[in-house]
Amino acid sequence: MPIKVPDNLPAKTALEDEGVLLITEQAALHQDVRPLEIALLNLMPEKIKTETQISRLLGGTPLQIELTLVTTSSYAPRTTSAEHMLAFYAPWTAVRERKFDGLIITGAPVETLPFEDVAYWRELTQIFDWSQSHVQETYNICWAGQAALQHFHGVPKHALPRKMFGVFPHRVRGGRDGLLRGFDDEIPVPVSRHTEVRRADLPDAAGLTVLLESDAAGLCLLRDEARRQTYMFNHLEYDTTTLADEYHRDVATGAPIDLPVGYFPDDDPTRAPVNRWRAHGNLLIGNWVNDLYQSTSFDLADIPQPRRRTR
Repeated sequence: MPIKVPDNLPAKTALEDEGVLLITEQAALHQDVRPLEIALLNLMPEKIKTETQISRLLGGTPLQIELTLVTTSSYAPRTTSAEHMLAFYAPWTAVRERKFDGLIITGAPVETLPFEDVAYWRELTQIFDWSQSHVQETYNICWAGQAALQHFHGVPKHALPRKMFGVFPHRVRGGRDGLLRGFDDEIPVPVSRHTEVRRADLPDAAGLTVLLESDAAGLCLLRDEARRQTYMFNHLEYDTTTLADEYHRDVATGAPIDLPVGYFPDDDPTRAPVNRWRAHGNLLIGNWVNDLYQSTSFDLADIPQPRRRTR
């Protein structure tokens, strides 16, 4: 089944060209199904690229999905036009009375700042708490995963001496978890971050399950069943050229950057990279959507109420 996105969203043309199934609102009304309602809180500066990456993954699942694009109410992005934001995004305060089957929160280029110094930190903590009563399952990516883990369990992030950058092999640790159905024992995952969460800091009594981990890059994917949260610290949603774009951007501006590990053929940045993670990115989101479908209430009003904080 296809994903329903706004008719004039720039991602729509790109997805149609790739063969991703899309559906119009009129066509959706003629299908006798309740679509899964998923909100995307997009904190990335290049919003159109991120919209396309997430929509592509959701559009590959077998269920009809209605996507709502959400932005922070307390902070206006400066790298995306006001016209685009007004046309396609709803501020969180405008949707906070609604309930959603799923919520996806992206990362943001603020990871070197203390959490409390991020301009929209207070609002984001409110969104995390709101998700406990208004969202069935939340999928947090990169910095958002670190932020959610800190908010719910007090787990710190640690600065790395150098940016963790490249495509690293990751081992499956939680093989029986539904998110990993069909996964190989070891998979390549794109990594691009200046900070990390460490296994030693995870509280023993929090019920956190490590699903993917790398000897070189550390923790990648955690499941938090009690909070109905998934924490993904890396980027299976990335396009083939995303790391190359980051590398060449930093080289052009003189920013310190190492060659991404295991990415360019023969470590030659003039050669086109090869995507080795796309299948597992689709598989992971497909499993998340399937688990969401299996666990969500027929009536969104029946989403469970929040549980007590564990700290």
